[in-house]
Amino acid sequence: MRAMLLVNPKATTTNARTRDVLIRALGAAVELTVEETRYRGHAAALAATSLAKGYDIVAVLGGDGTINETVNGLLNPVNGDDAPLLDDPSTGRPALIVIPGGSANVFARALGLPNDPVESTGAVLEALRDGRRRTVGLGQALWEGQSRYFTFCSGMGYDAEVVRAVEGLRGTGRKATPTRYVNTALRHYLATDKHHPAMTLTGPGIPTARGVFMAIVSNTSPWTYVRSRPVRPTPWASFETGLDLLGLRRMGLISLTPVIRHILTESDALPSGRHLVQLHDEPEFTLTADRPVAFQLDGDYLGERETVTFRSTPNALQVLV
Repeated sequence: MRAMLLVNPKATTTNARTRDVLIRALGAAVELTVEETRYRGHAAALAATSLAKGYDIVAVLGGDGTINETVNGLLNPVNGDDAPLLDDPSTGRPALIVIPGGSANVFARALGLPNDPVESTGAVLEALRDGRRRTVGLGQALWEGQSRYFTFCSGMGYDAEVVRAVEGLRGTGRKATPTRYVNTALRHYLATDKHHPAMTLTGPGIPTARGVFMAIVSNTSPWTYVRSRPVRPTPWASFETGLDLLGLRRMGLISLTPVIRHILTESDALPSGRHLVQLHDEPEFTLTADRPVAFQLDGDYLGERETVTFRSTPNALQVLV
């Protein structure tokens, strides 16, 4: 079995020694080619060639950003025909192995993998030995003639503003730790517009919802983690269903505090309140803003947008887990 391992050498929670151990472990189980990513988008470009080059598996050691790039490369192959989305996607494209190497590792943890890269490698080697695979659906965001798949979440509004602020801090050499996200979110809350909601939600068979300040779109749950604590704004979301959404029509502390408490402490129940907009298991919907608002996808800031359509892509990928 042939596998290509994509390694982000700048992954936050690994070092050269750990990477060498993981590479040797995987290399003992499969015919392995190792590629280091060198620039933004490189993982996608490498993964896009995997089908044409005859790889059975694409493994990735990195954070959620590198994993997202890899997934987009797998679903947008070059030098080969794009495989149709069959009931068994493994017949059409390489399977995915995920080894967490970032600060949050939301996708890997949502799959049930250990957050430690060495323990996670042991788990995926067991899956490889036993032939254990899980079929997962993905989300897709489309805007201004562009599209991109996401593994666990997207968002418009305040959460994307926080992602933008953290990316700015990373540009100065600071790491994107969970503590930094929380502290940035608290500071940024004071600056965000809490009086003029910009967004409207529409979609086939969905009642129009106006006056939305912030929208979280989920392909699975949890949405993210604060250290070991899962954050579940859309607890019913899963890789086997369509997309879920939580929208906020109020951003004041009186309205926001119970929602934050709920999504940090409850595991199965939906947040409640007339100021909330909620969707579950939807194939498609659109967020339109009357002014450009911040937009993020799998924790990657993608600029300010006025219209983004979100679609569910069932049975998109198989993951060894």
